Amino acid sequence: MTNTEQSPATHAKVNGDYQKTIRVQAHPDTLFDALTTPSSLAAWWTDVTGSGDTGGELQFSFDPPEPCVIHVDQATRPFAVQWTVTSCDFLPDWVDTCPTFTITPIGGDASELQFRHQGLTHELECIEQCTRGWDHFLESLRQYVEVGRGMPRGSSADNARRLESA
Repeated sequence: MTNTEQSPATHAKVNGDYQKTIRVQAHPDTLFDALTTPSSLAAWWTDVTGSGDTGGELQFSFDPPEPCVIHVDQATRPFAVQWTVTSCDFLPDWVDTCPTFTITPIGGDASELQFRHQGLTHELECIEQCTRGWDHFLESLRQYVEVGRGMPRGSSADNARRLESA
């Protein structure tokens, strides 16, 4: 496997929640910054404003006029980031769910990212769309921290993904 290839990603169901683990060729601090800095979040996911620090609030912009608002419950460098979705008009299933990123150093400048979206389960109407979305954006995150360019919302890779699933 080359450094640019993703290690075998694992999907698991922890109490039915969406979960995925990936390995990245990036220092844990680089990965942490990509999860807490608005300019970095925008480079792999979508436009965002606010603060990624513990106690902060992030407003993620998607297609509708109202942002998806996320409270930052924890941002502990370089090991953990936990959010709670407090408002999301276009995906109301996300309200009160908790995306959590756990970063583990695995030697040198490599890290393992364990992502769990607590509350994103098969009972929710959005599960198929959200699973495809998280799969894409976690790969976008990996590319961003490894090569400096992600596949955020509106990029040609994201638009192609959306056309395929339409």
